[in-house]
Amino acid sequence: MTQLFDSLQIRGVTLRNRVAVSPMCQYSSVDGFANDWHKVHLGSRAVGGAGLVLCEATAVTAIGRISPSDAGIWKDEHIAPLLEINRFIRGQGAVAGIQLAHAGRKASTARPWERKDRESRNLGPKVRPDEGGWQVVGPSDVPFSDSYPLPREMTVAEIQTSVGDFVAATRRALAAEYQWVEIHAAHGYLLHSFLSPLSNRRTDQYGGSFENRARFLLETVRAVREVWPAELPLAVRISATDWETGGWELEDSVRLAALLKAAGVDLVDCSSGGTTPEPKIPLGPGYQVRFAAEIRAKTGVLTGAVGLITQPEQANTIIASGQADLVLLARELLRDPYWPLRAASVLKAKVRGPNQY
Repeated sequence: MTQLFDSLQIRGVTLRNRVAVSPMCQYSSVDGFANDWHKVHLGSRAVGGAGLVLCEATAVTAIGRISPSDAGIWKDEHIAPLLEINRFIRGQGAVAGIQLAHAGRKASTARPWERKDRESRNLGPKVRPDEGGWQVVGPSDVPFSDSYPLPREMTVAEIQTSVGDFVAATRRALAAEYQWVEIHAAHGYLLHSFLSPLSNRRTDQYGGSFENRARFLLETVRAVREVWPAELPLAVRISATDWETGGWELEDSVRLAALLKAAGVDLVDCSSGGTTPEPKIPLGPGYQVRFAAEIRAKTGVLTGAVGLITQPEQANTIIASGQADLVLLARELLRDPYWPLRAASVLKAKVRGPNQY
């Protein structure tokens, strides 16, 4: 039975199917502004039939960018080009969403395709101030790796300022007519780095115990939910495990997901890793689906599954078996923007493509 193309209603928003475009950094902005590249990249996936199109990790503050070329939503001027893109996406029948992010200690680095050249010149991934880089921040003065920038430990006042940055970005997302907001708390970036004991060595109210390490994220979620309309969905992406001994584990994620649900989160997007440079990850088809399944089963919160989901039958089984409520595709949608239309044909689902096609 085909369920991948069943609609999904969350609050006042209905997705036409269970296929989402996972947020994928394009490293193609100048001063945070979206441009024609983003319009074509995101718009083509909406034309291709996805139910939800998520804009890449978009920085809530300039120092929260992964690279100087990251997308941003830290000032009102960023709204107009995003609004243009979103109106096109919605015109194709998809829902436009955005992932709000702060890169934390993994900020101020070069774009991925520039790193090999930098390595050949004995330069690491970090971007120096004379190259447009900046001082990075984190829960503690623990760098991601020896070649990454050394973070400065955030003060409590700076943590509260960061919560305000997420709130201000959420207001701008609403002005840009997004219908879905996802808070990025995964992959070793700022909010995740507070969660993981491998990167958080603090001894104040934001470090030590599980409750303290989760405090920053929960404060952010509650503050965002207050300004994000009640009829619109709020999601959080987490790294369900660090894949490291002594790090954040699935049991922690289950506990966190229950708290997120109570705080008004509608869906937990279940990824993994990112805290350390070389975790031992058992890569394989759908290797992260079990995280979405366990969190969904134990907390009742809706979940999204991501990671090496490539085949229509595979994606449909994830939904039909109740392992997740949404599948998020990244690389497969880069290879084929029209994957949803092709999958519908394979699964014999009745889906109408664009009139122009």
